[in-house]
Amino acid sequence: LGLHSDVITDAIIPLLEKGILTGRKKTDHRGKIVTSFAIGTRRLYDIINGNPLFSFQPIQAVCRPNMIAAQYQMVSVSQAFAIDLTGQVCADQFEGEYYGGVAAQGEFLRGAARSAGGKPIICLTSTTDDGETSRIRPALRASEGVVIPRADVHYVITEYGIAYLFGKSIRERAIALIEVAHPQFRAWLIEEAKTLGYVPADQR
Repeated sequence: LGLHSDVITDAIIPLLEKGILTGRKKTDHRGKIVTSFAIGTRRLYDIINGNPLFSFQPIQAVCRPNMIAAQYQMVSVSQAFAIDLTGQVCADQFEGEYYGGVAAQGEFLRGAARSAGGKPIICLTSTTDDGETSRIRPALRASEGVVIPRADVHYVITEYGIAYLFGKSIRERAIALIEVAHPQFRAWLIEEAKTLGYVPADQR
């Protein structure tokens, strides 16, 4: 595997130790882990210190879609807090509480989409931790801003499967997302989609 990311964390340590993260097949910056900053433990910083494997570059370069797209089979994985039935994604706040600021999810998704064999992926759990609320919603709430517009969304993954949305109609998007929602919320989502006019009244 190769790594090109705005940030690296302790998650890379076991991959390095097992010889998985080498970058030998990267088409750009071969043999290098390209990043802008690191957040982790002392162990991570000790691994980075003086290590020629790491190439730290300005964030405006690392997050440039053309540079991301230059990697063959680039895979971008972004976490979401909620997504609506049209594919609009909230990735920086949940129930009004901010977890991050403006980030580079959009640039990485667009870059991966342009990469030969690339895959732009958004992943989220189907419900909140308590299982009481679906993260796939009829519409995003007023406290959930759109970070990733529906036009940039390709793959959405939950523990119930994969929804491919790119180029799909609103009806097709709604059905695909309902199919990867938690089973206990699917009937409710279908009824809400009917009310919103996303699917026909006889949709099951």
